[in-house]
Amino acid sequence: MKMQSLTIHHLVKGEDLNHHRTLYAGRGAEWLVEAGFIAASNLLPAEYVLCLKIHGMTFTRPVEPGEVVKYDSKIVLTGRSRLIAYIRATTKGELTVDGFITFVYVDDEGKSRPHGITIEAETPEEVDLQQRAAELLAK
Repeated sequence: MKMQSLTIHHLVKGEDLNHHRTLYAGRGAEWLVEAGFIAASNLLPAEYVLCLKIHGMTFTRPVEPGEVVKYDSKIVLTGRSRLIAYIRATTKGELTVDGFITFVYVDDEGKSRPHGITIEAETPEEVDLQQRAAELLAK
């Protein structure tokens, strides 16, 4: 299966701010997980997808009230029951935050189960993302 990119947007409002009046990291993390979850649930039933781990979420710029954050997410690597999403967020075309999230596909009892999905990289960028994701699994 080819990598599919999905996009969501969030407007930064007053309730999303920290004491410095910039985007609260917790809210940014919530939106990062949401974007990754949307990518995973685009491939599998949402009720059987669980977030397992956030890897290397790094903020690179503050986000001000009234700015719009664009989250692009895609599943870049799969295992037997795992799906690893890469999420890249930008504001005004500048990188805001990025990171990987591992999701697991479960049964009705919450135990992992195989999903049968294989993701194929087609571009050098996709190959790089798969290699970076594979390194996370090796840790």
